[in-house]
Amino acid sequence: MCRGLFVRKPFLTSAMIVLLGAASIAPASAQDLRLTGSGASFPFPLYSSWFKDFGKQTQGVTVDYQAKGSGAGIQDFTNNTVDFAASDAAMSDEEIAKIKQGVVLLPMTAGEIVLSYNLEGVKELKLPREVYPDIFAGKITQWNDPKIAAANPGVKLPDQKITVVARSDSSGTTFVFTGHLSAINAAFKSSVGHGTTVQWPTSFVKAPKNDGVTATIKQTPGAIGYIEYTYAIATKQPMAVLQNKAGQYIAPGDEAGKAALAGAEFTTKTLPGSDAPDLRVWLFDPAGAQAYPIATFTWMLFYKDQDDAKAKVLRELVEYGLTKGQAMAPKMGYIPLPESVVAQVRKAAALIQ
Repeated sequence: MCRGLFVRKPFLTSAMIVLLGAASIAPASAQDLRLTGSGASFPFPLYSSWFKDFGKQTQGVTVDYQAKGSGAGIQDFTNNTVDFAASDAAMSDEEIAKIKQGVVLLPMTAGEIVLSYNLEGVKELKLPREVYPDIFAGKITQWNDPKIAAANPGVKLPDQKITVVARSDSSGTTFVFTGHLSAINAAFKSSVGHGTTVQWPTSFVKAPKNDGVTATIKQTPGAIGYIEYTYAIATKQPMAVLQNKAGQYIAPGDEAGKAALAGAEFTTKTLPGSDAPDLRVWLFDPAGAQAYPIATFTWMLFYKDQDDAKAKVLRELVEYGLTKGQAMAPKMGYIPLPESVVAQVRKAAALIQ
């Protein structure tokens, strides 16, 4: 009986034994990696396309990303529950100080924040520089307010209450939007404030993430809210034409966004307590005559010191974003990075080790 069992054992050559032994002790390679990230919903449509395509082109690598909002992404990053994160607010010095492994902050794309509205029969809506901050401060509450009517001659504005929709979560989109409003209106800054969360008037409707605000506007007659340009395009939502610093009424779009970013100047400083370059820059009130007034970069957050295999794939992911990824941006409503910025990001990405 023992002999019969022996006969049925598979025949193993010495070469096969060596291979099986190597497989059993070999560490997981870069081809067996699942990377997880979370954070900003602003760039989610673009990042989702990047990560899916990168996974197809990089055998055995999967990149999962959850659009939770910038605040939740930074929290996950701080708690070491993700491999990377994303934030439209980058990170503050205080948040950076909490990351023991060090941080590399990389602007990976850019976009515009638009004011989307739901007004039947109103195809174009102009909002003056002194008006839209007052709408979001709760001071202008009717659509046929004389200040709105004066900027829109010939447009039949309804005698209807304005329903303002704001973010309910900690949001980089809110950070950029309230930064702009605070820069152009001192009363807004003192009453509502600037941050990822602010003291919105209690009458405002709240919704999570860009897609939540978009859906709420679309479902609410008389609504207006702030969302990323791509979400408005995807849902065919009308967008207000805003008056910029130069006094011009500018609609959001590729060229207007590029004009806004043209004035961006990165410092030569490094992040606090680090040799990583500080690639944080804000354009809260761009000066160009053709510049759309609310545009921003958005950042990916990486640990400076980490697992070698993950670091290698993350550097490859950044390079993908800087090359093939940038080519996707305009078609999806995002602003591709200027070549000068690409060069700085590529150099900084080498610090992910």
